[in-house]
Amino acid sequence: MSRVAAAPDPAAACGRFILDTLAPLPHPTLAVSGGSSPRKMFEWMAAQDFDWSKLHLYWVDERAVPPDHADSNYRMTREALLDTVRPGSVHRILGELPPAEAATRYTMELPARFDVVHLGMGADAHTASLFPGLAEIEDREGRAAAVWVPKLNAHRVTLLPRMILDAGEIAVLAAGADKAKTLLEVFTEPRDPIVRPIQMALDRANWFLDPAAAALLPIAVTTTGSGTA
Repeated sequence: MSRVAAAPDPAAACGRFILDTLAPLPHPTLAVSGGSSPRKMFEWMAAQDFDWSKLHLYWVDERAVPPDHADSNYRMTREALLDTVRPGSVHRILGELPPAEAATRYTMELPARFDVVHLGMGADAHTASLFPGLAEIEDREGRAAAVWVPKLNAHRVTLLPRMILDAGEIAVLAAGADKAKTLLEVFTEPRDPIVRPIQMALDRANWFLDPAAAALLPIAVTTTGSGTA
């Protein structure tokens, strides 16, 4: 059953949920996403008392760019988190390589399952680099893949649904009024992950939303309907 919380500071709430989940584990594994909301979460996490030396850190997806590129998810995470803390092991996606090669190499580094996968959601309901209409949304065998995203005219490397849905916990962080209409559709329209990819995790995820993103959701969703994260 999914749990939904609307909070003034969803980045801190999501970060706390992730760290509390990982803290008791001897060798926790975490896959993180990119974007503006995660940057705030990473900055909050960097200031917390947590044994980073035991963490194995991975990425949900990456753009086909070098690690120092302004669009690199790794670079954003490094600036917001890794320049402050030192995980025991960092497993980045090698975005500077040809996408298919980067995906193959990344697949070889992945754990059997993640303890926590952190996801974002775009205004088009995409998550990871699984955009509406991509055939990879229905792939339940592969672990990671290079995908071509027509709307961006670009390649990405992304985890596939199997690795996301097999995680011990899934945390979705979404903020901003531009997400409100999409979230309403995600929670109230028939499930169709090809159209709304984030719906694949609808029942598994812990949702952390700011008031603007949650503005159109029925009260039952954010309180009694799905519990409170």
